[in-house]
Amino acid sequence: MKLIFVRHGSAVLLSEFGEKPVTTGDIVMLGANTLCGSEPEGSITVTTLYLDSDYVIAQVFWQHAAVLSDRLDAQDFMNERYSEPAQILHLGEDQAGMLMPWLDELVALSIDGPAPERFYRLQALLFAVLDVITPYVATTPVRETSTQRKATHPGLPRRRHFTPLRAEAREAAELLRDAPAQRWTLHGLAAAVHLSSSQLGRVFTDAYGQTPMTYLTTRRAEQLARSLRETDMPIEVAMRQVGWHSRGHAARMFRQCVGVTPARYRELSRQKTVT
Repeated sequence: MKLIFVRHGSAVLLSEFGEKPVTTGDIVMLGANTLCGSEPEGSITVTTLYLDSDYVIAQVFWQHAAVLSDRLDAQDFMNERYSEPAQILHLGEDQAGMLMPWLDELVALSIDGPAPERFYRLQALLFAVLDVITPYVATTPVRETSTQRKATHPGLPRRRHFTPLRAEAREAAELLRDAPAQRWTLHGLAAAVHLSSSQLGRVFTDAYGQTPMTYLTTRRAEQLARSLRETDMPIEVAMRQVGWHSRGHAARMFRQCVGVTPARYRELSRQKTVT
Protein backbone atom coordinates (compact mmCIF):
# COMPACT_ATOMS: atom_id res chain seq x y z
CA MET A 1 0.00 0.00 0.00
CA LYS A 2 1.01 3.64 -0.41
CA LEU A 3 0.68 6.68 1.85
CA ILE A 4 1.14 9.92 -0.08
CA PHE A 5 1.61 13.01 2.15
CA VAL A 6 0.83 16.33 0.46
CA ARG A 7 3.37 18.77 1.87
CA HIS A 8 2.79 21.76 -0.38
CA GLY A 9 0.49 22.73 -3.25
CA SER A 10 -2.58 20.98 -4.58
CA ALA A 11 -3.70 18.56 -7.29
CA VAL A 12 -6.71 16.71 -8.70
CA LEU A 13 -6.49 12.96 -8.17
CA LEU A 14 -7.91 10.45 -10.64
CA SER A 15 -8.51 7.05 -9.10
CA GLU A 16 -11.14 4.52 -8.02
CA PHE A 17 -12.75 7.19 -5.85
CA GLY A 18 -13.32 9.41 -8.89
CA GLU A 19 -11.98 12.91 -9.43
CA LYS A 20 -11.03 14.48 -6.08
CA PRO A 21 -8.94 17.50 -5.05
CA VAL A 22 -6.12 17.23 -2.51
CA THR A 23 -4.15 20.00 -0.87
CA THR A 24 -1.55 20.63 1.82
CA GLY A 25 -2.32 18.54 4.90
CA ASP A 26 -4.06 15.73 3.02
CA ILE A 27 -2.85 12.13 2.88
CA VAL A 28 -3.78 9.77 0.04
CA MET A 29 -3.98 6.13 1.13
CA LEU A 30 -3.93 3.57 -1.70
CA GLY A 31 -4.27 -0.18 -1.40
CA ALA A 32 -2.14 -2.58 -3.42
CA ASN A 33 -2.91 -2.67 -7.18
CA THR A 34 -4.86 0.60 -7.05
CA LEU A 35 -4.28 2.93 -9.99
CA CYS A 36 -4.01 6.62 -9.19
CA GLY A 37 -3.05 9.54 -11.39
CA SER A 38 -2.86 13.25 -10.62
CA GLU A 39 -3.03 16.64 -12.30
CA PRO A 40 -1.06 19.22 -10.26
CA GLU A 41 -2.57 22.67 -9.88
CA GLY A 42 0.58 24.65 -10.41
CA SER A 43 2.99 22.54 -8.36
CA ILE A 44 2.80 19.98 -5.59
CA THR A 45 5.33 18.45 -3.19
CA VAL A 46 4.68 15.03 -1.66
CA THR A 47 6.42 12.36 0.39
CA THR A 48 5.37 8.75 -0.31
CA LEU A 49 5.70 5.79 2.05
CA TYR A 50 5.42 2.28 0.56
CA LEU A 51 4.28 -0.48 2.93
CA ASP A 52 4.45 -4.13 1.92
CA SER A 53 1.06 -5.86 2.22
CA ASP A 54 2.49 -8.75 4.22
CA TYR A 55 4.10 -6.28 6.63
CA VAL A 56 0.80 -4.47 7.16
CA ILE A 57 -1.03 -7.77 7.75
CA ALA A 58 1.57 -8.75 10.35
CA GLN A 59 1.09 -5.44 12.20
CA VAL A 60 -2.69 -5.84 12.19
CA PHE A 61 -2.28 -9.35 13.58
CA TRP A 62 -0.18 -8.16 16.52
CA GLN A 63 -2.48 -5.17 17.07
CA HIS A 64 -5.50 -7.49 17.41
CA ALA A 65 -3.72 -10.63 18.64
CA ALA A 66 -6.27 -11.03 21.43
CA VAL A 67 -9.04 -11.80 18.94
CA LEU A 68 -7.20 -13.09 15.84
CA SER A 69 -5.93 -16.65 15.65
CA ASP A 70 -3.20 -16.20 13.01
CA ARG A 71 -2.09 -14.06 10.07
CA LEU A 72 -4.61 -15.68 7.73
CA ASP A 73 -7.31 -14.54 10.13
CA ALA A 74 -5.68 -11.09 10.12
CA GLN A 75 -5.88 -10.93 6.34
CA ASP A 76 -9.62 -11.66 6.37
CA PHE A 77 -10.05 -9.10 9.15
CA MET A 78 -8.21 -6.46 7.09
CA ASN A 79 -10.19 -7.20 3.94
CA GLU A 80 -13.43 -6.54 5.83
CA ARG A 81 -12.36 -3.67 8.05
CA TYR A 82 -10.24 -1.76 5.53
CA SER A 83 -11.96 -2.73 2.30
CA GLU A 84 -11.83 0.69 0.60
CA PRO A 85 -8.93 0.59 -1.90
CA ALA A 86 -8.46 4.38 -1.85
CA GLN A 87 -9.04 7.07 0.75
CA ILE A 88 -8.14 10.73 1.24
CA LEU A 89 -7.36 11.59 4.87
CA HIS A 90 -7.92 15.27 5.68
CA LEU A 91 -5.57 15.91 8.60
CA GLY A 92 -5.26 19.62 7.98
CA GLU A 93 -2.08 21.64 7.61
CA ASP A 94 -1.38 22.02 11.35
CA GLN A 95 -1.93 18.36 12.27
CA ALA A 96 0.05 17.13 9.27
CA GLY A 97 2.85 19.56 10.04
CA MET A 98 3.92 17.56 13.06
CA LEU A 99 4.60 14.58 10.76
CA MET A 100 7.08 16.40 8.54
CA PRO A 101 10.23 16.03 10.72
CA TRP A 102 9.51 12.29 11.06
CA LEU A 103 8.99 11.93 7.30
CA ASP A 104 12.22 13.83 6.60
CA GLU A 105 14.14 11.52 8.93
CA LEU A 106 12.54 8.43 7.34
CA VAL A 107 13.68 9.66 3.94
CA ALA A 108 17.20 10.38 5.19
CA LEU A 109 17.52 6.95 6.78
CA SER A 110 16.23 5.22 3.64
CA ILE A 111 18.45 6.85 1.02
CA ASP A 112 21.26 4.30 1.25
CA GLY A 113 18.96 1.29 1.48
CA PRO A 114 18.13 -0.95 4.45
CA ALA A 115 20.64 -1.31 7.28
CA PRO A 116 20.21 -3.34 10.50
CA GLU A 117 21.47 -0.54 12.74
CA ARG A 118 18.63 1.75 11.55
CA PHE A 119 15.88 -0.84 11.88
CA TYR A 120 14.42 0.21 15.24
CA ARG A 121 14.61 3.92 14.52
CA LEU A 122 12.80 3.40 11.21
CA GLN A 123 10.13 1.36 12.98
CA ALA A 124 9.72 4.00 15.67
CA LEU A 125 9.31 6.78 13.12
CA LEU A 126 6.82 4.78 11.05
CA PHE A 127 4.73 3.87 14.08
CA ALA A 128 4.73 7.51 15.22
CA VAL A 129 3.34 8.52 11.81
CA LEU A 130 0.74 5.74 11.82
CA ASP A 131 -0.34 6.64 15.36
CA VAL A 132 -1.28 10.12 14.17
CA ILE A 133 -3.06 9.17 10.93
CA THR A 134 -4.87 5.96 11.95
CA PRO A 135 -7.81 7.76 13.63
CA TYR A 136 -8.56 9.41 10.27
CA VAL A 137 -8.78 6.11 8.37
CA ALA A 138 -12.36 5.12 7.55
CA THR A 139 -13.27 1.51 8.37
CA THR A 140 -15.98 -0.50 6.66
CA PRO A 141 -17.94 -3.17 8.55
CA VAL A 142 -19.46 -4.67 5.37
CA ARG A 143 -18.24 -4.66 1.75
CA GLU A 144 -20.99 -2.74 0.05
CA THR A 145 -19.70 0.44 -1.59
CA SER A 146 -19.01 0.93 -5.28
CA THR A 147 -15.28 1.55 -4.86
CA GLN A 148 -14.47 -1.63 -2.98
CA ARG A 149 -12.27 -4.11 -4.77
CA LYS A 150 -14.24 -6.96 -6.34
CA ALA A 151 -11.68 -8.81 -8.41
CA THR A 152 -8.29 -8.38 -6.73
CA HIS A 153 -6.95 -10.41 -3.86
CA PRO A 154 -3.58 -10.35 -2.12
CA GLY A 155 -1.78 -13.67 -2.06
CA LEU A 156 -1.40 -15.62 1.17
CA PRO A 157 0.76 -13.84 3.77
CA ARG A 158 4.43 -14.86 3.82
CA ARG A 159 4.12 -16.89 0.63
CA ARG A 160 4.49 -14.39 -2.17
CA HIS A 161 8.09 -13.45 -1.33
CA PHE A 162 9.33 -16.99 -0.79
CA THR A 163 7.51 -18.96 -3.50
CA PRO A 164 9.03 -18.78 -7.01
CA LEU A 165 6.80 -17.11 -9.57
CA ARG A 166 5.08 -19.80 -11.62
CA ALA A 167 6.30 -19.75 -15.21
CA GLU A 168 2.71 -20.04 -16.44
CA ALA A 169 1.66 -16.91 -14.53
CA ARG A 170 4.60 -14.94 -15.92
CA GLU A 171 3.91 -16.17 -19.45
CA ALA A 172 0.21 -15.23 -19.16
CA ALA A 173 1.09 -11.74 -17.93
CA GLU A 174 3.53 -11.29 -20.84
CA LEU A 175 0.85 -12.33 -23.33
CA LEU A 176 -1.60 -9.79 -21.90
CA ARG A 177 1.01 -7.03 -21.85
CA ASP A 178 2.23 -7.71 -25.37
CA ALA A 179 -1.21 -8.08 -26.99
CA PRO A 180 -3.84 -6.30 -24.87
CA ALA A 181 -5.99 -5.66 -27.94
CA GLN A 182 -6.53 -9.36 -28.56
CA ARG A 183 -9.99 -10.69 -27.65
CA TRP A 184 -8.75 -12.64 -24.65
CA THR A 185 -10.90 -15.03 -22.64
CA LEU A 186 -9.82 -16.82 -19.50
CA HIS A 187 -10.20 -20.15 -21.29
CA GLY A 188 -8.12 -19.03 -24.26
CA LEU A 189 -5.39 -17.57 -22.07
CA ALA A 190 -5.29 -20.72 -19.94
CA ALA A 191 -4.96 -22.89 -23.05
CA ALA A 192 -2.07 -20.74 -24.27
CA VAL A 193 -0.09 -21.49 -21.09
CA HIS A 194 -1.27 -25.12 -20.82
CA LEU A 195 -3.33 -24.79 -17.63
CA SER A 196 -7.01 -25.15 -16.85
CA SER A 197 -8.97 -21.94 -16.32
CA SER A 198 -9.27 -22.55 -12.57
CA GLN A 199 -5.55 -23.32 -12.23
CA LEU A 200 -4.55 -20.19 -14.12
CA GLY A 201 -6.89 -18.04 -12.05
CA ARG A 202 -5.34 -19.36 -8.85
CA VAL A 203 -1.65 -19.11 -9.78
CA PHE A 204 -2.08 -15.72 -11.50
CA THR A 205 -3.85 -14.17 -8.52
CA ASP A 206 -1.20 -15.53 -6.14
CA ALA A 207 1.51 -14.00 -8.35
CA TYR A 208 0.02 -10.62 -9.26
CA GLY A 209 -2.77 -9.97 -6.74
CA GLN A 210 -5.32 -9.72 -9.57
CA THR A 211 -7.31 -12.09 -11.72
CA PRO A 212 -6.05 -12.32 -15.33
CA MET A 213 -9.03 -10.39 -16.68
CA THR A 214 -8.62 -7.61 -14.11
CA TYR A 215 -4.94 -7.43 -15.00
CA LEU A 216 -5.91 -7.11 -18.67
CA THR A 217 -8.36 -4.32 -17.88
CA THR A 218 -5.63 -2.44 -16.02
CA ARG A 219 -3.17 -2.79 -18.91
CA ARG A 220 -5.80 -1.59 -21.41
CA ALA A 221 -6.63 1.41 -19.23
CA GLU A 222 -2.94 2.33 -18.95
CA GLN A 223 -2.43 2.07 -22.71
CA LEU A 224 -5.58 4.07 -23.47
CA ALA A 225 -4.51 6.76 -21.00
CA ARG A 226 -1.15 7.02 -22.76
CA SER A 227 -2.82 7.44 -26.14
CA LEU A 228 -5.17 10.10 -24.78
CA ARG A 229 -2.25 12.02 -23.28
CA GLU A 230 0.26 11.71 -26.09
CA THR A 231 -1.78 11.66 -29.32
CA ASP A 232 -4.74 13.37 -30.96
CA MET A 233 -6.22 10.03 -31.99
CA PRO A 234 -10.05 9.99 -31.79
CA ILE A 235 -11.17 8.41 -28.54
CA GLU A 236 -13.12 5.60 -30.21
CA VAL A 237 -10.11 4.66 -32.34
CA ALA A 238 -7.87 4.63 -29.27
CA MET A 239 -10.38 2.41 -27.49
CA ARG A 240 -10.40 -0.10 -30.34
CA GLN A 241 -6.61 -0.15 -30.44
CA VAL A 242 -6.47 -1.39 -26.83
CA GLY A 243 -9.17 -4.01 -27.41
CA TRP A 244 -12.35 -2.25 -26.31
CA HIS A 245 -14.89 -2.18 -29.15
CA SER A 246 -17.88 -0.84 -27.20
CA ARG A 247 -17.51 2.81 -26.25
CA GLY A 248 -19.88 2.45 -23.30
CA HIS A 249 -18.05 -0.58 -21.92
CA ALA A 250 -14.67 1.08 -22.47
CA ALA A 251 -15.79 4.23 -20.66
CA ARG A 252 -17.03 2.19 -17.68
CA MET A 253 -13.83 0.15 -17.44
CA PHE A 254 -11.60 3.19 -17.83
CA ARG A 255 -13.52 5.14 -15.22
CA GLN A 256 -13.36 2.20 -12.84
CA CYS A 257 -9.56 2.12 -13.16
CA VAL A 258 -8.73 5.82 -13.46
CA GLY A 259 -11.67 7.62 -11.87
CA VAL A 260 -12.85 9.72 -14.82
CA THR A 261 -14.15 9.09 -18.33
CA PRO A 262 -11.71 9.01 -21.28
CA ALA A 263 -13.04 12.33 -22.55
CA ARG A 264 -12.52 13.99 -19.17
CA TYR A 265 -9.06 12.47 -18.86
CA ARG A 266 -8.03 13.93 -22.22
CA GLU A 267 -9.48 17.30 -21.24
CA LEU A 268 -7.46 17.35 -18.01
CA SER A 269 -4.31 16.28 -19.84
CA ARG A 270 -4.67 19.10 -22.37
CA GLN A 271 -5.33 21.64 -19.63
CA LYS A 272 -2.06 20.60 -18.02
CA THR A 273 -0.22 20.99 -21.35
CA VAL A 274 -1.63 24.47 -21.86
CA THR A 275 -0.68 25.64 -18.36
